Amino acid sequence: MPNSAFVLPDSILTPEAYLLMENDNNTGTRHEFVNGLVYAMTGASRDHNRISRRLYVRLSQHLQGTRCEPFQSDMKVKIQRGGDVRFYYPDVQVACEEETDRYYNERPCLIVEVLSDSTQRTDRTEKLMAYQTIEYLQEYALLSQDSPYLEVYRRRTAWQRESFSEKQSVTLESIDLTLVVEALYS
Repeated sequence: MPNSAFVLPDSILTPEAYLLMENDNNTGTRHEFVNGLVYAMTGASRDHNRISRRLYVRLSQHLQGTRCEPFQSDMKVKIQRGGDVRFYYPDVQVACEEETDRYYNERPCLIVEVLSDSTQRTDRTEKLMAYQTIEYLQEYALLSQDSPYLEVYRRRTAWQRESFSEKQSVTLESIDLTLVVEALYS
């Protein structure tokens, strides 16, 4: 959900400087990091929060007792390909591999973003392309905040979009969970 970039004059932040700033941040504003630029995150709507909370609760129940763990929007994902380093805050993510950092995951198998007018272009382009480079990621899902609609991009289908609406069921294959789309909205 990038809003506007801020950087120190005539400087680009290193990933280490960003993490020091962000992990000690007590302002209540979160920031995403894209190759030295830092973007303040916009606030989420009531519907956005309801949808992501319902999904998180469903994931928590389904994954209880497994090696997989869901995380909400306060846990970052780190993506690094050579000198391209990014930290994003997905709305929901699931990691099934052991992660060692306290503040971010590098090996999620599932990432979910809830779309809003201000984020959907970034979620469908920049983040889709960046997330595809995560070796362990199997699925990327996008949920509309305005109506019962879900898109899933899967590694096994070369990241082709699959669309689901209202009473349709979707299986999140990475964690073997089948959901009725409408249930996330009621």
